[in-house]
Amino acid sequence: MMDVQDRLPPEHDEAGAADPDASRAPAGIGRRRFLGYVLAAPTLAVAAQLGDAVAGSTPAQAAVGSLPEVTELFDLNDMLTTAALPTSGLITIHVHADGTASFALPRAEVGQGITTSTAMLIAEELDLPLDKIRVTLADARPELLFNQLTGGSNTTISTYTPIRVAAAIARKRLLAAAAEQLGAELSTLTSKAGVITAPNGRSATYGSLAEKAASLKTLRVATDLKPRSAFSVIGTARNRVDALESVTGRKQFAMDLHVPGAAPTMVCRPPTINGTVRSVQNLDAVRAMPGVTDVATIPTGVAVRARTFGQCIDAVRALKVRWGPGTAERASDETVLRELKAAELPLAVPKLGPLAKTVEGSFTFHFASNSALEPNCAVADVRADRAEIWAALKSPIVAQGAIAAKLGLLPHAVTVHVTEGGGSFGRKLFFDAALEAAEISKAMGKPVKLMWHRTDEFRQGRTHPMATSRIRASYALGKVLTYEQRHTSVSTDFGHGLGEIITATAAKLPVGDLTFSETIFTLTQQSPYDLGLTTQLLNEVDKGFNTGSMRNIYSPNVRCAQELIIDRLADEMGKDRLRFRQQLVKNDRARAVLDKVAELGGWGRKLPAGMAQGIAVHPEYHGVVAVLAEIDCRPETTGRKVPDAYTGPRVTKVVCAVDVGLAVNPKGLQAQMMGGIMDGIAITLSSGLHLKDGAFLEGSWDNYFYTRQWNTPPELEIVVMPPTTGKPGGAGELAVGAASAAVACAYGAATGTMPTTFPINHSGPLGFEPLPTVPPIPQSPTDGLDRAY
Repeated sequence: MMDVQDRLPPEHDEAGAADPDASRAPAGIGRRRFLGYVLAAPTLAVAAQLGDAVAGSTPAQAAVGSLPEVTELFDLNDMLTTAALPTSGLITIHVHADGTASFALPRAEVGQGITTSTAMLIAEELDLPLDKIRVTLADARPELLFNQLTGGSNTTISTYTPIRVAAAIARKRLLAAAAEQLGAELSTLTSKAGVITAPNGRSATYGSLAEKAASLKTLRVATDLKPRSAFSVIGTARNRVDALESVTGRKQFAMDLHVPGAAPTMVCRPPTINGTVRSVQNLDAVRAMPGVTDVATIPTGVAVRARTFGQCIDAVRALKVRWGPGTAERASDETVLRELKAAELPLAVPKLGPLAKTVEGSFTFHFASNSALEPNCAVADVRADRAEIWAALKSPIVAQGAIAAKLGLLPHAVTVHVTEGGGSFGRKLFFDAALEAAEISKAMGKPVKLMWHRTDEFRQGRTHPMATSRIRASYALGKVLTYEQRHTSVSTDFGHGLGEIITATAAKLPVGDLTFSETIFTLTQQSPYDLGLTTQLLNEVDKGFNTGSMRNIYSPNVRCAQELIIDRLADEMGKDRLRFRQQLVKNDRARAVLDKVAELGGWGRKLPAGMAQGIAVHPEYHGVVAVLAEIDCRPETTGRKVPDAYTGPRVTKVVCAVDVGLAVNPKGLQAQMMGGIMDGIAITLSSGLHLKDGAFLEGSWDNYFYTRQWNTPPELEIVVMPPTTGKPGGAGELAVGAASAAVACAYGAATGTMPTTFPINHSGPLGFEPLPTVPPIPQSPTDGLDRAY
C-alpha cells in the first residue's frame, strides 16, 4: 500500500480537504500510516504500536503583546500524553466469533462517559455498530507505567490515536480474510455494520471471519486511519452505551459485586481530622452485638464487620474509643486564613504612578468537599500469599504498589480490579478505601466489603484546599501593562503521582511535594488575555489536611479571581466588560466562544435592578470555553425559605460555548459542560466546608449546599463549536473555572460590590445543625417523610 504522503501533498487529507495538523506530521511516516500488530490468538486480536507516529503536541497560538506562557507551549495534558506515549500501544482489541468486539480500557469510567467515546472510536475505524462493542475496564497493569492514570482531562486525548489504530488494523485484517473467502480483490470490498460485501453480492460477517483473520504468530502490520471527511460516528451525538443499565439499576459498581464471603464493613473514625486510636473501651460488648462478626483496630480507626450495613452502623455508633490528636487539631477557618496570608509571596511590581494606575484585589476560597455521590468503597480479599481488590480507581498502579507494600506482598501477588465509579472528579485518584479494605481483610482474615458513611467522606475525606489569591494589575493609556497573581493554598496532595509509584513517592518527599505542586500549577494556569507582563505564582502551606486534585485543581479559584479583576479594570478604564475582554483575548478560538455566548445570551440586555450578567472565558487542555451567566440577587429571591437549607441568589440563565478541537461525542461533551457549570455555581455561591476545632462541621449532602434544583438556572444553553483542530482536547474539567468566574462577576454586577470570599454564603448562618462528632456517624433514618418539603 502506498504511503499517504506519496499520494497527496502533506497539507491535504485523503479527501483533499485542508488539514491544519498536516504540517506537524513526523518526517518519514505518513500522516495516517501507523504500525501495529496482529497478535497470536484463536480469534482476531490486534494491538496498536505507535512509536513516534503520535509524538509531539499542537503548539498554541502565542499571545500578542505578551510573552508566551508555559502552558501555551506545553501544558499538563501534554506532559501526561508524552509520559503515556511509550506504552500507549499496549492495548488490544478482540473480535469474537459472535461478531462483537471487546476492549479493556486502561482508564477509569466514573460517570464522565469515556466508555461511550471509546466505543465510538472503535466503531468508527472498525465499521461495527456501537451495540456490538464491549468496553470494560482493565485491571492494574504496572507495565503501562504512566499510561493508566485517569485525570487532567487526558483520557480521550491520549487514547484517541492508539485505539483507532488498533481498530483500523482489525478491519484491515478482516478485509484480507474476506477477500480470500469471497474470492474478490481486497480493494473492491466494502464493510458496513460488521458485514463485508463483494461486488458480486457475496458477503461475510465479522464473526464468521474472526478465526480466519486470526494469526498463529504475532505479525507487524501497517494501516491507515480514516480521514475526518469519512467520519460517520466520531463527531456525532450519541447516547451513552451504559444508559439503559444505569436507569434500570443493572449497572455494576463495587458495592454491587458478589465476592464470596465479603461481608459489609464500616469504620469508626476520629472526631478530628486524622485522629488516632489510643484504646477501645468496650471491644467485647461490640463484638457481641447482633450480626457483628469481627472488630479490628486499623491506623484510621476501628473497623466493624457484620451481616448488614445497618448492623455495622449500630456497632460503629456503640464503640467507645479514646482518640489521640489529629493533624489539624484546634484549626479553624480563621487560623488557616492567617497562615495563608502570612505565606503569600510578595508582589514584585511596585505601584507605577503617577502615569499608571493600579487595581488590586485579595480573594479567599474556603475548603470544598470532594465527596462523590457514590460513597467511598472497596472490596478486598487478602490471604497469606495474595490479595484481590475491587474498587473504582483512577491510579490503580499506585494503589497496587501501595497495597502490596502495606501487606508485605510482592506487587504481582496483588490483583487490583478497576470497577466503574459513581462520581469522582479527582476523588478516586486516591485509593484510601481500597487500602483500608486490604488492611481490614488482613487483620480479620476474611473478605470485606468496605463502605464509608457519607459523614466519613465529608469529615475525613478529600477536600479542595482553602486558598487565597492576591492580584495587582497596572494600566496606562488604555492598555494593561502588568498583571501579578500570587496564589497561596493549603497543600494539595499529589500522592497519586502521575499514576505510577515513582512519582507518587516523589510527591510525598519533604523536598518534592511543593515542587510537584509548582509543576502542576505552572502547567495548568493559562491566562486567556494579553495582560502585559504577567506572572502567576503558587505557594503552599499546612499539610495537615486530606486534600486532592479536585475538578480543575487550581483553575476555578485562579480564574474566578482574575475575571473579577478584569471587570474592575474594564470599569476603571471606562470600557464595556465584554468589549474589554474581546480586545484582550489572545486567540481566535477564545474570541469565537466569547462572541458566541455574548450573542446568544444577549449581553447588555436590560434587566431589573438586582439582576445582572457576568461573562468569563477559560482555556485549558487544548480547549476553550466561555460562559455567560445571569443572576437574580433581589430580596424576594435571596429571601426564599426552604427548611434546613440555603437558598440565596439564583443563577437564572447560563449560556456556554465550548471548543475542544474535535468533539468525539458532542452529546457527552454537553453533559460534561452541564456538570461543570453546576460545580461552578456551587463553589461560588453556596458549597463550602466550615472548619472549627480541627473538624469540618458539614456531615452530609444535607449540610453541604451543592447546587440544588431551586438554584439551577431555568435557562441553560450549551453550544458545541464546530471542529477547529483535527484532534480532541480535554473536556472533563473545562467548564468549572469559566462558570464560577461568570457567576461571581454577575453577582458583583448585581450587588454593586465585588465579592472577595467564596462561597459567598460562607460567613452567613450555617443553615443546618451540625451533626455530633461522637459518635462519628448519625443514626440511619427510619422515616423519610420528615425530609420531604
